[in-house]
Amino acid sequence: MNSQNDDSSVLRIPRRTFIRRAAALTGATAVWGAIPRNLFAADNKPVLVNSIRSLANPYHATWNQGGADFAKSVGCEYVTLVTEGNSEKGIADVRAIVAKTGGNLVLNVDPNDSPDARAIVEACVNAKAHVVTQWNKPDDLHPQDFNPYYVCHILFNGVTYGQQTAEALFKAFGGSGGIVGLGGILSNTPAIQRKQGLEKALAANPNIKLLDFQVANWKASEAFTITGTWLTRFGNDIKGIWCANDDMASGALEALRAEGLAGKIPVCGTDGIKLAVEAVKSGDMAATASWNPYWQGGMGLSIGLAARLGKFDVAKEPQNHRDYNAKGILVTKDTVDQFLKDYVLSTPKVDWNDYWGNVAS
Repeated sequence: MNSQNDDSSVLRIPRRTFIRRAAALTGATAVWGAIPRNLFAADNKPVLVNSIRSLANPYHATWNQGGADFAKSVGCEYVTLVTEGNSEKGIADVRAIVAKTGGNLVLNVDPNDSPDARAIVEACVNAKAHVVTQWNKPDDLHPQDFNPYYVCHILFNGVTYGQQTAEALFKAFGGSGGIVGLGGILSNTPAIQRKQGLEKALAANPNIKLLDFQVANWKASEAFTITGTWLTRFGNDIKGIWCANDDMASGALEALRAEGLAGKIPVCGTDGIKLAVEAVKSGDMAATASWNPYWQGGMGLSIGLAARLGKFDVAKEPQNHRDYNAKGILVTKDTVDQFLKDYVLSTPKVDWNDYWGNVAS
């Protein structure tokens, strides 16, 4: 993936430099603010828009690359909106671009928080723009209630992969001892599900004790600080670190590295970013799970555009095309080489017209 070809030394930089860089990245602004006025005046093709958390996060950077590549393949203008974890900003940016385009857009959005999805969907529906949501939405918000503009909602089974990564972590240190856990934003659907998966794994493995669980809000910088505190507090009692995403796993790894413990205390995460996959390869991480964010960034736009162009009738699509779990990929030492080859060292192969080929349930 081109967007993930960053210098992997981010996992090896000095402690102070790591914190300074992480803090600097939080000030990034939305990409669309500098768009020239004539962008939307061309040939009446809809503008394709991805709304994501942060381009500093390798997962969303890869999502963005998938969106950009798809837009280029169909000759549409492409815009990236960046929330930086701010719900008000995310909603305001969507409303602004809906107004700027007159609703002539397709939006593929990972809402910053579950309640945000309703305001975003309603803004699009009211302007007759097509929208696909991913990961976060309230349980009572259904695409079928907003035909034809709310096309579908896509997520992955966080319980399954939260459990599988935890079990791989337990196996890596022999199946007995204490662990600590780092969670995402409390009200995020994936954060809730992944923690439920961890809890299922703990229930099935009574020899594993959860020493502490704290929220690091998906951020490497917060995970770094929390892990450093844990190492002082629990010392040798920590046998593994479970993380709800790879960005937090990278922060935990840097804290371990600062104490000379990388590779001695295994870590797990999810998202399948390049740095995490390389850490699985080196033995510093026990597992990650990939959602193929390149596919997410492009396919969400592809499905939305197809609906807008009338390639299928949204109202006639079955339930498992409107609100569904997509297929994830567990990456462990046994599968890492093939995953590197197919998803990291090369651009993933995606048939943008295979709208439902990744449906799991």
